[in-house]
Amino acid sequence: MENLSKIRKIEISKESFNKIPETFGIYIFWKKNFPIYIGKSVNLKNRLNSYLSLKLGPKTNEMIKESEFVSFIKVFSELESLLLESNLIHKFKPKFNIISKDDKHALYIKITKDKYPQVLTSRKEGDFGPFPSSRNVKLILKLVRKIFPFSEHKIGKKPCLYSHIGLCNPCPNTIESIKNEVEKDILTKKYKNNIKNIKLILSRKFNLLRKVLDKKMINFSKEERFEEASCVRDQIKALDYITQPKLSDDLYLENPNLREDIKYKEIESLKKILKLKKLNRIECFDIAHLSGSYTTASMVVFIKGEAENEYYRHFRIKQKIGSSDFDSMKEVSERRAKHLKDWGKPDLIIVDGGLLQIKAFKINVPVVGIAKNPDRLIFRDGKKLVLDGLTLHFLQRIRDEAHRFARRYHHLLIKKNLLN
Repeated sequence: MENLSKIRKIEISKESFNKIPETFGIYIFWKKNFPIYIGKSVNLKNRLNSYLSLKLGPKTNEMIKESEFVSFIKVFSELESLLLESNLIHKFKPKFNIISKDDKHALYIKITKDKYPQVLTSRKEGDFGPFPSSRNVKLILKLVRKIFPFSEHKIGKKPCLYSHIGLCNPCPNTIESIKNEVEKDILTKKYKNNIKNIKLILSRKFNLLRKVLDKKMINFSKEERFEEASCVRDQIKALDYITQPKLSDDLYLENPNLREDIKYKEIESLKKILKLKKLNRIECFDIAHLSGSYTTASMVVFIKGEAENEYYRHFRIKQKIGSSDFDSMKEVSERRAKHLKDWGKPDLIIVDGGLLQIKAFKINVPVVGIAKNPDRLIFRDGKKLVLDGLTLHFLQRIRDEAHRFARRYHHLLIKKNLLN
């Protein structure tokens, strides 16, 4: 248990749990120096507080009575928490994780050795796992399948149902029906490459996979195979969305404050690049519209590297030229400037876009833009800086959150209009 010895243990109480952050992570219940239960959550604070409920099941109630302390480890994404939880359960075999599976075997993810390998779940054995719940496994495979489609069926004569919605693509049934051997070989390699990439994700080799995809995209571009390069680019964006920098289990166990240490380095790295003395509050703005209709904007706020959604704001764009991102951003800038006192003044404003969007902001605050392909910072004087490492992942996280929040309100407006 030496790997777990550095994790700080706290008492099981409402007061202690209310100090826990609302973030992704795993938690461990302890009896003396032995972990007796390991779980994961997208919101550690809420999840641990739920164990203080009076309506606990018999097994959970017994586990709480036996537990003397609890500890937690924060991670960067839901997928990271799912895979880390599975790895630690496999490594330490906590008593109550085993008891909870008395009536059935643990669930694994299995990749068959067929001509077209299938990705399946198994109760007896598998290549990845065990996972504490079938819901966790389904969530992992749902996230992965949208990026790298796979088959879960044997060879048949017609394309499967999932092939019609892009989740089994290329479908082995379709490949087998092709008579042109060259075309058939290309699609077979594409399918097997998807399986190879899935194995990398399930092994938590996110960084390695991203490097492989980056190299592939560059090669396609050099060969002027732009459609294929675009597909790989979309896979990279999706992978970045569901993951963050992959860190080993041992690093998390050796340093329970690893997430905070990384955030500190991210902020210091950005401060150095921007030559700022203070970088406590960052605001990021994004515009969303559908051919100029239902135009919305989002403002997300990060304080000390953490998303603080209580300060988030939505803007419904009023000006008529809704398809103009410049005019929309200018309107947002003017409306934001009216609330510098009551909302607080940021140390940095990031806009999703280039020089036009930057110039739309007239607030007396440093403003930079973030553009894609490749991800780079745009400065007010027109200079550009390609991002990498900690700075890249930090700004990607902020930009993706702003985009998600803007689209959420945009879709809500469209839905209301359709219902009316």
